[in-house]
Amino acid sequence: FKALANFQWDQVISAGIGLSPEGRRVFPALSVLTNLRLGAWTRKSDGKRATDERIERVFGYFPRLEERKDQLAGTMSGGEQQMLAIGRALMSAPRVLLIDEASLGLSPKLAQTVFQVVSQINDDGTTVLIVEQNVGVLPYADQALIMEKGTLTFDGCHTSVNGMR
Repeated sequence: FKALANFQWDQVISAGIGLSPEGRRVFPALSVLTNLRLGAWTRKSDGKRATDERIERVFGYFPRLEERKDQLAGTMSGGEQQMLAIGRALMSAPRVLLIDEASLGLSPKLAQTVFQVVSQINDDGTTVLIVEQNVGVLPYADQALIMEKGTLTFDGCHTSVNGMR
């Protein structure tokens, strides 16, 4: 992600890259719906209909967000905020979605749910790159790079990692 620091964010977004940052970084004083609409800000020229379609797509992935669409983001659980952060990144219609620590602070069950949805996002045509410390993501990965103390210790497909998936 440090390589992106040399670019202006409008260039990154127009290149088709979306980011769900570590720590979620939702706008706590704004509603779920407003957070999602802000994710589409760079695509405002697409029009309201396209934005509404992307919101419906996000709600399809994360039905809980639709239930909470009028709730302030800062009052939601960590898992709900993680869903919102990923959903907000999807609002820019990225070709590549970068997710930093998708499971940070989540229960194992909720982390698995998030990984399943991210896998579905990938199956639906968005390339997903996850930086993650939780090895629970491996069954959902097509390709894995594993680092230990800054050294690459594995580079291969998910079926090579302990026979997973």
